[in-house]
Amino acid sequence: MMSCAQVAAAQALDPTQFDETALKSHAAGEAASVVSAIPQVRAALFQLQQDFAAVPPGAVLDGRDIGTVICPRAEVKIFVTASAEVRAKRRALEMRRLGQIADETAVLADIRRRDERDSRRTVAPLKPAPDAHILDTSDLDIDAVLQHAIAIVEEARRSAP
Repeated sequence: MMSCAQVAAAQALDPTQFDETALKSHAAGEAASVVSAIPQVRAALFQLQQDFAAVPPGAVLDGRDIGTVICPRAEVKIFVTASAEVRAKRRALEMRRLGQIADETAVLADIRRRDERDSRRTVAPLKPAPDAHILDTSDLDIDAVLQHAIAIVEEARRSAP
């Protein structure tokens, strides 16, 4: 059951106080997946996210509904994806680098559960926007991903009216 405290906590968020390391944690990702299905929490965060994206010169946002719900009129949308297996391997490696114990099989199961939950939710399901560029990073290293993303943005700018 959703409480007023959850909505109040969402309304009280201050993006200038975010801890980037904590935001990238497994716990934060899991929590985001769970609370993103609560319409009242989503509503409380919607304007905050849109306002953040609108600050000049713009922003790069990461999220499972950024291109479809939060910024549907974004100049460029890139839907970054990779196979669940590759994402699990990357997450486990990242956890190990941080000195955490990482069971790749458990990480893979978590990723599959989250993908399933996020894809099936009725409010803002995980899916690429119709006009998003799909960037499958399964077989790319970080430098190649960055090069592809920059090329997508540069091409979109050249093609803009």
